[in-house]
This record gives sequence, C-alpha cells and structure tokens, in this order.
Amino acid sequence: RVLAVAWGVGSALGATAQTPAVPAAPASAPCTLEKVVVTGGPTPEMRRRASTASKIVIGREELLRYGDGALGDVLRRLPGVTIGGRPGRGGDVRLRGLGGGFTQILVDGDRAPAGFSVDQLPPEQVERIELMRAPTAETGTRAVAGTINIILREPLAQRSHALRLGASLDHGEPQWDAHWTRNGKFWDDALVGALNVSLNQQRRFNDTNTQTSNVNAQSGARGFTTALGGNLDRRHNLNANGRLRWKLGEFTSLHVAPVLALSQGDTAGGWTQTGVSRFDATQTHSDSRSSTWRLTTTLQHRLPPGTRLEARVFGGRTRSVNESDRQDSLRGVQGRFQDDRTRTTDDNLSLSAKWSEQTSREHNWVSGAEVEWTRRDQLRESLVDGQSRPELAEFGDNLQARTQRIAAYTQDEWSPSPQWSTYLGLRYEQIRTEGDPGQGPTVIATRNTSRVWSPLAHALWKPTWSQSDQIRMSLTRSYRAPGLNDLIARPGINATYQTGPNPQNSPDWAGNPELKPELATALEIGWERFLPSGGVLTANASVRDIRGLIRRLLAQETVPWDASPRWVSRPRNLARARVVALELEAKARVDELWDDPPDWLRPLLLRGNLALFHSQVDGLPGPHNRLEQQPKGTLNLGADYRFIGTSASAGFNLGVVPDTLVQQTPLSTWRQNRRRVADFYVAWAQGPELTWRLTASNLAPLDTLTTTTVSAAPTVTQTENRQRTFTVWGLRAEMRF
Repeated sequence: RVLAVAWGVGSALGATAQTPAVPAAPASAPCTLEKVVVTGGPTPEMRRRASTASKIVIGREELLRYGDGALGDVLRRLPGVTIGGRPGRGGDVRLRGLGGGFTQILVDGDRAPAGFSVDQLPPEQVERIELMRAPTAETGTRAVAGTINIILREPLAQRSHALRLGASLDHGEPQWDAHWTRNGKFWDDALVGALNVSLNQQRRFNDTNTQTSNVNAQSGARGFTTALGGNLDRRHNLNANGRLRWKLGEFTSLHVAPVLALSQGDTAGGWTQTGVSRFDATQTHSDSRSSTWRLTTTLQHRLPPGTRLEARVFGGRTRSVNESDRQDSLRGVQGRFQDDRTRTTDDNLSLSAKWSEQTSREHNWVSGAEVEWTRRDQLRESLVDGQSRPELAEFGDNLQARTQRIAAYTQDEWSPSPQWSTYLGLRYEQIRTEGDPGQGPTVIATRNTSRVWSPLAHALWKPTWSQSDQIRMSLTRSYRAPGLNDLIARPGINATYQTGPNPQNSPDWAGNPELKPELATALEIGWERFLPSGGVLTANASVRDIRGLIRRLLAQETVPWDASPRWVSRPRNLARARVVALELEAKARVDELWDDPPDWLRPLLLRGNLALFHSQVDGLPGPHNRLEQQPKGTLNLGADYRFIGTSASAGFNLGVVPDTLVQQTPLSTWRQNRRRVADFYVAWAQGPELTWRLTASNLAPLDTLTTTTVSAAPTVTQTENRQRTFTVWGLRAEMRF
C-alpha cells in the first residue's frame, strides 16, 4: 500500500515536470485535450523504505556507475558481500561471507537454474538488484545468508535504442564488449517489448604458483614440491533476453520473457613441477561450450477492487560440453596422457500459481503453490593412455538424476496504523532427489527427500517523533538443501596421484546420499534513517543458529577403486553452528551532514559500510572453527562527485577484507591473506546522446595467497597457492538514439 502511494506520487511529479505549457485557446475555438504521457516509478530508496522485510535495492545508476563487466563486482561494494573469484574478475557471491549455497539467487523472482552464475548476466541487462537480508514465504526460504533477486530490464513505453561499447586491458590482454537495447510499442500500446543483446570477448592470464611441504614429526623427514606456470583463458559469450508485455484486456495481461546464452572458450597452458617422481612437467588444454535457453510466461488477471491472480510457467535447458587433455612428461620424455570428456544436459520445468488480495482493512494476503521438475543427464568419459579407467568401471560413465520440488506458502502484510507494518508467513517445501550413477536408466541408486516448514515474521515500526527513522525486526527459519553433486557425485580420483596411496593434501572426492538439509533460525533487528536528499544511515544486527551444518570432511578410507587406502573428501552433516553479524551503512551528500558547506563541496556524495562477522562450528577445535571461508568482516569506503557547471563526474571505492583463518575439519585449516580492491571512474557526456566512461578496477593489486594445512599425525602437509591479480583499465561509450 505504501509502495503504491509512493509510486503514484512519483508518477504525478514526473507528469508535472514533463507537461508542456499550452497557450490558451480563443473562446470560440473548440476545446481539445493534449495527450500527456505520464512516466515515473518508485526509486530504489522508496522501494527499500516501503518494504516490511529488510531490503537493499541497487538501481540502474549504481549498476553502471563503475562500468563493471560482472554483476559480482557491483555487489561486492555492498555491506557484508564478498566475492569468491580474483579481484576484478567477478566470482561466486557470498552474503555475510557465506558461500556454498547459503545465498539464494533469484532471476525475476524465480530460482536460478542449475549451473547459473550471476556473472552470466551483464549489468547492462539488469534493471535493478534487490538484496534481502531475511527470507519471505513468496521468495523462498532456501536463503540462510539472504537472497539476491536480479530483475531484468523492463520494456519502456517509448521507442528507443541504447548502444554501449567497451574495451579494456587485463594484464595486457584485450577485452571488449557490446550491448544493444531496443524498446518498442505496438498497436496503441497494447504490446510493449524490449530486446537486450550482449556480446563480449575475454582473454585472461592465470598463473600457477603452488608450493607444498611435508614434515614427518617422528622421523624428521621433509619433502618439498613446487609447481610454476600458467595458462591463457579465451572466451566468447552471447547473452540475449527479451521482455514482451501484451495487454489482453482491461484487467488481463500476458508477459513473455525468453533468455538465450551461448558461451565458447578454450584454455591452454602448463607448469613445471619439482618433488614428484612421476613427472616434472605438465601441459594442459581444454575446450568448453555451453548453451542455455529459458522461457518464462506469466498470465496476470486483476479482479477489482483488490484481487490479483497470477499463473507462471518456466522452462529451460542448459547443455555443456567440456573436453580436456593433460600430458605429463619426465625429463623431456612423454608419459601419462589423460583425456576427459564430459557432456551435461540440465532440463528444468516449473509451474506456479499465486493469489493476492488487498483488503479494505490494510491487509495484503498472498498465497501460492509451486511445483518444479529438474533432470540432469551426464556422460563422462575418462581415458588414460587411450584406455578406460577400470577402477571406476562399476560406477559407470553415465549419470542420471532428477529432482522434484513442491512448495506451498501463505503470507499476510498488515498495516494496523501509520506507525506499524507487520508480516506473517508460512512456507512448506519438499525436495526429492533420485540418482542413478551409471548402472542403467531403470536402477535408482540414490534417494533423498527433505521436508521443511518455515514460519516467518517481520515487523516495521516508524516512531511518531521522527519522520525519517524506522526500526525493523525479523524472526525467521530458512534452510539449505544438499546439492545434487554432494548427494550423488561419482567418485573423482586426484589427477596427480592416480593410483596407490595419495597424500592428505591431494584427496579423492565423493558424494554422500545420506545428507540432510541444514536448518537455520535467525533473529534480526535493524535501524534505518532516511535523509532528505536520498541519503541513508543504517545498522543491522543478526544472530543465526544452524543445525545439521554440511561440511566436507577428510578421512582415509578403504575404497573400491584402489587396493591401497585413499584419502577421500566427503560432505557430512555436523551438529551445529552459530553466526553473529553486525552491518553498518552510511550514504549521504555533504550538505546532509554539514549545515553550511562550501558550494564546491555540495555535490560530493560519501558512501561507506562496515560488516563484522563471528561464527562457531560445534565439533571442531577452536579458536578458528568458523563457517567455511567466512571472513571476520568487510569494509567499503567511497565517494562520488559531480563537477559543478559540467556534465562530468568521478568517483572511487576502496574495499578491504581482512586475513581469514578457518578450521575446516579436525585435520585441516584454510587461510587466505587480506584482500584489497580499489576502483575508480570518470564519466563525461557529449550532449544527451553520448556518454564516455573511463574506469580502473583493482588499482594497486595484491596477490591472493591461500594456505591449506593438513595435520594427520605424524605428517603435517602445508600447501601455498599464490595467484597474482591485475589492474583492469577500461573505456566505455554509451549512446542513446
């Protein structure tokens, strides 16, 4: 209700600003009415303020400000968000520092399909991003850390083209991208559509620098191995999506949203190695191709005065092919040659229906049901010196898996007074996974079913003594279901130690069909102050209790694929974990913080956020028994300035993640050094149709150093992996016509 009123006010203001003055007609002339086009909508700040559940909204201006080539680089400047990849190159997104499925990713409100990465969508194709700290029944509760909802660009009523061209350098390797947007309307606005097409080419150098030391505490024996080299990764990508809105009647509309993504790449490189008797040099080459298409069709029907019905059908398919070769040699003589081929097809189909009712007593009821089917067919062939792997014969080369998910939910948002808004919701979700790891299409080798009830409560209080302050409170239950590969993964054998005993730092890996879902109960409270010119000050504190935490544990096992005992990494449920987080955010213009600043300082916008995390996993020795790869916190400081009397602006952002040390298992620790990423941009316009943007990402780069230590008495093994990072310079041209 509040959002609708705010939207109406914004539209009215937009209409007032755009309506031209019309000269008075003579008294004898007939009265004619000019057609007035009303445009407008809620700003990101308005969406954030009106939401009962805690939400951060990133609009188009922020998405394009730094000229980022990946959505992950946009998100890492937000409070509590970390990225798993190398700085300046995107990576998996982690809210509150939690990765591995703790963060729920949605595209237009639907769960992203298998294998999806936020970096598959260029920022130019996104309308806005909504970051929700706590789950809701409608958006789903597989969101222990939170939810990221990516809203693709909506069609505009007017005809328009937009073209953006960009070029950049990453360690001297050229990159380029092109993005075209076309909006149009037909048949008296009954049909409105948009088409977005993006092309890009990437050439990235990745170095290899690994050092491993082994110390036997009893005998004093020491071993040392090194691997030095690198590879060049080359990729071409095509992304296209369309939005079609067809008005079928006064109260009925049909929305169609197709998506197509094509990718092709190859990687070639190698390294030299010391300390391993089987080989001293390795050359690798891989080719990969993937194609994804998705189609979402939504039918909406309104029943005045306040009822809305919605039915949605979502279908998609992803196909990927990966072919990789590895040639080992010793003193110039070619040795073992390994050839791997993997072909994977993921199919997805989901149906959903939703009913919403806006009552005269300020209730907004929403109820719905969802059913989803997914299927994976995978063929993996592994040859060594032209021969199949007999030790894996009983597991077969084919993998077939299918998942069925059903969900039902209901929720009610109620505003009993101007000061209070409340939310109560309940969601039930069941996921059934069946897998056949190669024994034939009629044999079901794995069955796993998880069922979760999730009660949810949110409240928003606006005190009477302040028009700018509000307090948020949430008590929710969320969960994380075991991943498909964790449940039914075919055993994988370490490529360096193919047969015989393997060291603990080079384990095999396998799945665990007995995994149960993780359940998390969370309590959050937050304070927000919205400043007159769009600034905001916030503080949010939360605590989470996680039961049945899933973590990969290392153990020496008697395995069917080798006569010797092997070290194997498998996912297992642990007992319990607790997470505490404090997130602070500030964004304000100088004149919102200073009563009478100098005129030249008034356009300066200051931004900053600080997040602090603490976690503890039961069953693991302390004091560093944290959740996996979770840092102690994150810090971002930035500023933007618009030069007075010009169309130019500039800004910078500095992000810091401190050194992280995690006790992964009773036998192993993981450590990553401090990460620091500095970004800068300058933008200037040449008329209303052309804007230039010069960007620099990851200024003063730091190497990424990851250290893994495995202590399996009497041997202690330490592996250091050092990766260089580079400054990425870019120049972009943005044209509208």
